[in-house]
Amino acid sequence: MKTLLSMLLASTLVLAACASTPSMSDNQKLALYRAHAGVPVSSFHYFGRFDSWTDIGDRAVAIWTRPSEGWLLELSGPCSGLAFTPEIGLTSQNGTVSARFDHVLVRNGGMPEFPCTIQTIRRLDTKALRQAERSARDQASGGT
Repeated sequence: MKTLLSMLLASTLVLAACASTPSMSDNQKLALYRAHAGVPVSSFHYFGRFDSWTDIGDRAVAIWTRPSEGWLLELSGPCSGLAFTPEIGLTSQNGTVSARFDHVLVRNGGMPEFPCTIQTIRRLDTKALRQAERSARDQASGGT
């Protein structure tokens, strides 16, 4: 039952993430996230769970550790299955996710997890990012 609930929650998060910027290509979405990310940092604190995530093509993912705290994780290469997986995980050491040492884990049901090395970590300005996404949606729908 717990696994089913986790899968349903993860699927909901995936659908919500995909709905955030429907008319943007992966490159445009990555540019938007980069524009609202700070300088690279070596690590961030992680206590075994995150609120949501958004895949940004096959080389980046945004993780929200709290509703107002997000991280842009750019990967060292293509991450197979990232756009299609219902669930991801993160590796960490003593509550810390570190660039070049830790991984995004692509989880595909009963299949083995596929680790994708985190190359860079950048803190997101979540308030500015949400505003930019709203503006992009408004422009795409013909609003002002």
